[in-house]
Amino acid sequence: MATAIYLEHYLDSIENLPCELQRNFTLMRDLDNRTEEKKGEIEKLAEEYVATVKNLASEQRMEHLQKIQNAYSKCKEFSDDKVQLAMQTYEMVDKHIRRLDADLARFENELKEKLELSGYESTEGRGVKKGESRGLREKRGSKRKGRKGSDEDSPKKKKMKNSPDLSDALLPMQPSDVLDMPVDPNEPTYCLCHQVSYGEMIGCDNPDCPIEWFHFACVDLATKPKGKWFCPRCTQDKKKK
Repeated sequence: MATAIYLEHYLDSIENLPCELQRNFTLMRDLDNRTEEKKGEIEKLAEEYVATVKNLASEQRMEHLQKIQNAYSKCKEFSDDKVQLAMQTYEMVDKHIRRLDADLARFENELKEKLELSGYESTEGRGVKKGESRGLREKRGSKRKGRKGSDEDSPKKKKMKNSPDLSDALLPMQPSDVLDMPVDPNEPTYCLCHQVSYGEMIGCDNPDCPIEWFHFACVDLATKPKGKWFCPRCTQDKKKK
């Protein structure tokens, strides 16, 4: 029954995943096409500039170069959008994988608890029945032979007294067992926190930045800032210079 509930909830959660993936892939393909068009436009403008540069006035040269620069900026913008989409797609799939791992961990712990509980109850039941039969035998023996024995001093009763509590016998399920799932050692890490990619991330515009990508939360961002963005480390290095 528990298996069916976990499965049903998980299937409900991934119901829209194929459509979302298809939408992201379509947008990425569209960005690829637009980037290729811009690259063709840049190439054409560059050839035109090289062919006519000798006959152009200074202002015309600057105007032509500005057109090439604008086309390059647009091309970079398309590329940045594609990278963001790729990261969102990865996070989308990774989120469901982590949920599946968490559900499996919970289900495994529940199974362990049920097995240990049933094992404890069966052991306790056998111990009680043996204790009762032993008491009856001792009572009969005392009537026949006049001996006085106590059930409390029997080895089996002592063993039952010293046996662990039900709460001690069970392994409690800690939240960390569910949330602290193993991470693939081959997966690259990013950001100041040295963790794997997850959620919204932003890239540092310093080409020499050793970290490159950062989680929004780690750099106190809620939305993607306009224009160029530099990480705290690169910003601090700039101030030193």
